[in-house]
Amino acid sequence: DQGMVKRFMDKYFVEGGKERSKPYKPLQMWQLDPSQELQEACVLGNFAEVWLAKHNDDNSLVDGVVGINCLTKIQLPTIESLYGAMLADVDYVLMGAGIPMEVPGILDRLAANEDAKLSIDIDGGDPIKHVFSPKKFWAASGQPQLAEKKLLRPSFLPIVSSVTLAQAMLKRATGAGPTKGIQGFIIELPSAGGHNAPPRGFKYDAVQKSHKLSLNERGEPIYGPKDDIDLVKFKQAVGDLPFWLAGYYARPEKLNEVIAMGGAGIQVGTSFAFSKESGLAPEPKQVVLDRVSQGDLSVFTDPVASPTGFPFKVLELEGSLSDKDKYLARPRVCNLGYLRTPYMRDDGKVGYRCASEPVDDWLKKGGDLAATEGRKCLCNSLMANAGLPQVSPFKKEGESERYIEEILITAGDDINQIRRYMKLNKEGVYEYSARDVIDYLLGRFKEEYNDELKLYQDAHMAEDGKVRDELMSKKKDLQGKIADVDEQRAGLAK
Repeated sequence: DQGMVKRFMDKYFVEGGKERSKPYKPLQMWQLDPSQELQEACVLGNFAEVWLAKHNDDNSLVDGVVGINCLTKIQLPTIESLYGAMLADVDYVLMGAGIPMEVPGILDRLAANEDAKLSIDIDGGDPIKHVFSPKKFWAASGQPQLAEKKLLRPSFLPIVSSVTLAQAMLKRATGAGPTKGIQGFIIELPSAGGHNAPPRGFKYDAVQKSHKLSLNERGEPIYGPKDDIDLVKFKQAVGDLPFWLAGYYARPEKLNEVIAMGGAGIQVGTSFAFSKESGLAPEPKQVVLDRVSQGDLSVFTDPVASPTGFPFKVLELEGSLSDKDKYLARPRVCNLGYLRTPYMRDDGKVGYRCASEPVDDWLKKGGDLAATEGRKCLCNSLMANAGLPQVSPFKKEGESERYIEEILITAGDDINQIRRYMKLNKEGVYEYSARDVIDYLLGRFKEEYNDELKLYQDAHMAEDGKVRDELMSKKKDLQGKIADVDEQRAGLAK
């Protein structure tokens, strides 16, 4: 819909980019009754991200698949985000930080351009259904015929941290078919970056502080044997569905281990996050690479930083908002609102609040003061990480200019693993590419296959015909595996 594109280009596009000190033009924050403009912005944004990922610079399709990873806790824009990605033929949808029970059914309905509903949690009240209608959306956009196109239904991979949750998804998810619209699972361990599942039985208690009994000496949640996943039991529980492991698995021996026990592979985040191709802004990326070149960095599993209530991995980086005093000096503001929670007001209407917003605002909305302690504005800091820092309406104490939001970087416990790929370029700057990561992960396999292949170099000379056939079959199998590795590595280089 080029008319939709033109509307947004005319209103929001700034030729050459805006001045750093000037704020972006604001959009309505998400709520239960979003405007048509907000829905269009969400659909357009997700379409553009996926389309760009699926196409080369000459507009030809890339040789590979593309997926999106959505946070289940960010409920309000979920359906519109999925729809925009599906318009660009997204291949996979991954969702964690919550239980995305309704998403498989939503994908089924959106693929047929049918109305989709998602239950929105309301603090102090019953859930309310958010409904998205493709037909009404395109009619309001002036292009009703676009609602007739059938869309590719992407594969859905829930991110889980236990056998029990995987079994519950396979039993109660809303999708069609024997696996309830689920095509596989990501098993994410607490060493992964971003949001983590809390330890079994752990619950953040802002008022009574009872959660402190489950923290280590650094103030991090304590994970124990109950949080380990029995991969044999998991494989039995999910049957023939593929699964991938995430969280400190970006190592050849771990990839080999997963494949050997029947897994499909691994999910890698941190190693790619600091590569040349990632969306992390160049400045903080370079700072991290330089610091890792000088010594190990550490990651803090913060039990209270995220307004979602989930533990959140924070890279301890000097000069960033991981520094407590630096964060406390930041003027609080809620001007993006992605993590706002709907709540039932005393007058029976729905309001929106976030424990990271200005404290007075939170208290006026019935929030408890203790719940604001240690909370961080992930919305603004993550936008700053991507090179899109918002200009606050407020100023830091003692300063004359409006505050420009700063970075707070998340990374997995294996952050120092990136040292394996880093190298100095001609300008004397550390860098590495996504291909370097793949070469490291798959290169070990090729070495092992080649070493084993040497054992069968004289297979054709075996006198016994049956033995010769078996040896030649094994040799052919190894040659095929080597060719597969070469094909994967070559595909990345295109």
